[in-house]
Amino acid sequence: MSLPERTTGVESERTVLVGVYINTPVNPKDPLLELSGLAITAGAHVVAELVQRRHEPDQRTYIGRGKLKELFSIVEHHDADVVMFDNDLSPAQIRNLEHELDCKVLDRSEVILDIFAARARTYEARLAVELAQLEYSLPRLKRMWTHLSRLKMGIGMRGPGEKQLEVDRRLVEKRIHDLKQELLVIHRRRERQVAARHEQRTVSLVGYTNAGKTLLFNRLTKKKQSSRSRLFETLDTKISRVYLGANKYIGLIDTVGFINNIPTSLIESFKATLEEVNKADILLNIEIKDLNT
Repeated sequence: MSLPERTTGVESERTVLVGVYINTPVNPKDPLLELSGLAITAGAHVVAELVQRRHEPDQRTYIGRGKLKELFSIVEHHDADVVMFDNDLSPAQIRNLEHELDCKVLDRSEVILDIFAARARTYEARLAVELAQLEYSLPRLKRMWTHLSRLKMGIGMRGPGEKQLEVDRRLVEKRIHDLKQELLVIHRRRERQVAARHEQRTVSLVGYTNAGKTLLFNRLTKKKQSSRSRLFETLDTKISRVYLGANKYIGLIDTVGFINNIPTSLIESFKATLEEVNKADILLNIEIKDLNT
């Protein structure tokens, strides 16, 4: 059974950004710069920001009690639809925050997964994104059934919510298993393809997302891959030959861009695409932001 993609649906919604930093160095000028880029890429309309530094997160709401009151005031003042955290939150913390703020709450991983879901074009990328989304959702299934938590049945009978939760969990676990098997086949096929090119030197373009890797790839290979200036425009590894002269060629590889604190499930899901990087002869780190100058 294929479950529908679980997207955040933040497009055009008024969004407040929140960053809670636990003894972590951040950009002193704009600590929420990266999250702001993710929010804009997801289609959100950022209306306010809030930053807190703590020695440890609050167990119940991650953010401190005083800052939570301040956040509520900000949400109310801007009539915000979404609060987006630059942290990974537990299902209970998200539930508590949504109760306190009376609006939707998203954590960093969910936003990144949503962007990946919107960008995935090939069959391999769609499988990888679906796997990552399901692995993210599995421990959060109970939260999705809280609307049934008050329904009870007689002695010896479990509530319908609990029954449905077990059914959903089995379906998700089965789909995760099937996706991993499909991606394993793709991974093995990719390994064979890479091994077949052992006589050709390869250069892999790596770097932060939206650094200009695909634009450089297009310039050198005369290709027309989409290179719009937005985060995670490229989700699929691409390779093309580049003529060096004197009847010599190299294989140039375009790759998925890096970002801080990317969900572990996504790293695991994209092992097949990273195979090209692992076997490349040269890694060319792209740091420039504008190749038009």
